[in-house]
Amino acid sequence: MKVDKLIEKRCWRLQRKLSRIKNDAGEASSSDGCGWLGNMEDEPDIPPVKQVVVAICAMEKKSGSKPMKEILTRLEEFEFIRTVIFPEEVILKEPVEKWPLCDCLISFHSKGFPLEKAQAYTDLRKPYIINDLDMQYDLQDRRVVYSTLQREGIELPRFAILDRDSKDPSKRELIEGEDHVEVNGVIFNKPFVEKPVSAEDHNIYIYYPTSAGGGSQRLFRKIGSRSSVYSPESRVRKTGSFIYEDFMPTDGTDVKVYTVGPDYAHAEARKSPALDGKVERDSEGKEVRYPVILSNAEKLIARKVCIAFKQTVCGFDLLRANGKSYVCDVNGFSFVKNSSKYYDDCAKILGNMILRELAPTFHIPWAIPFQLDDPPIVPTTFGKMMELRCVVAVIRHGDRTPKQKMKMEVRHPKFFALFAKYDGYKDGHVKLKKPKQLQEVLDIARGLLAEIEQKRADPETEEKKGKLEQLKSVLEM
Repeated sequence: MKVDKLIEKRCWRLQRKLSRIKNDAGEASSSDGCGWLGNMEDEPDIPPVKQVVVAICAMEKKSGSKPMKEILTRLEEFEFIRTVIFPEEVILKEPVEKWPLCDCLISFHSKGFPLEKAQAYTDLRKPYIINDLDMQYDLQDRRVVYSTLQREGIELPRFAILDRDSKDPSKRELIEGEDHVEVNGVIFNKPFVEKPVSAEDHNIYIYYPTSAGGGSQRLFRKIGSRSSVYSPESRVRKTGSFIYEDFMPTDGTDVKVYTVGPDYAHAEARKSPALDGKVERDSEGKEVRYPVILSNAEKLIARKVCIAFKQTVCGFDLLRANGKSYVCDVNGFSFVKNSSKYYDDCAKILGNMILRELAPTFHIPWAIPFQLDDPPIVPTTFGKMMELRCVVAVIRHGDRTPKQKMKMEVRHPKFFALFAKYDGYKDGHVKLKKPKQLQEVLDIARGLLAEIEQKRADPETEEKKGKLEQLKSVLEM
């Protein structure tokens, strides 16, 4: 009887996994937003199990992108998670009261997205938030971004802000010379970088000194195979507010870092748009990216950026120059474009993060697994610290002098006599290491070279002259 009941229960669970109930937004959620699994009429003895509804609230171009689809597909593999995407038309036209219900919201700003409506929705429904919405306003202003990075002690290129909108004259002083600018008393020699204060404006200029030909490189969002063009114009822009900063020599690469929580960061390098403006693409037309291993200091930077801006999923740019790593831009919500490993890790971390937060609230029978976003913390005499589980090392000695070898084929009777003298025929080989033995070999070599000089040697010995001279030189060292 117990076996039959167990089989029946397992069959029901399998059926539950294979067929998810598809309802509209109003039917798919309870009053608290959580979906249900199970058929109450068919299985009266088995209590219904709730699902956490994870909603994606973003513009269609972002929510329907390949990376998002890859991650949502993997999130759906969690037994207690169901995902839903808010249609763009609903986001733009419907009041937030008519938006679908959810328990967890993944929402992020892009061009045209009504961030204020998303905030109103979270105030109304109180879902668990993955990326803080208030901080996304800060990410739209490079001045606030740089101020936050400075406050967190994160390395930045030396910079100054020219704020032409400020009523304070001391914040909008600009003196331009042939090969430099002075911004509010701070001098920047060319090459230097000029960035609009709005993070939505990607028209960044790099100005070159006259010794390098002058002019400027004008960066912009990728258009086809171009990401920048050269201009002969050497004068800075006279309208708008800008950040001026030192140009950092990076050997032609930029490092893009993508976090998923404070303890996970994926990094890639790409060809810098400041080089020649041509985008490197592979056979499939995608921009070529190179894997990057972050240093411990860079991992700490990633953690600080993630926490400071309250963005669980966050992308930012690193410049490696002069033996240091500098953050030059924080992009907010951003995914790796083409990495199955990243998609797997991202979905696992997000899924476990969501269930850890919401499973107890909805009494979902979910066991908390150990994941990358859950580092081993142990109490010590210095407070709580991460525990070192193991050290893996691949070690090869490097304190041996390379062997100096010389090979020579000999057929002269004098060598065979020496071979016989030291019982070479008995063992099939002979090792001559003692000084007296090596002196005998040297004497034979000298004698044969003398015969060659006196033209008394046979033709075969004469052919070995080069080898004999080499043997003589080695033994005389």
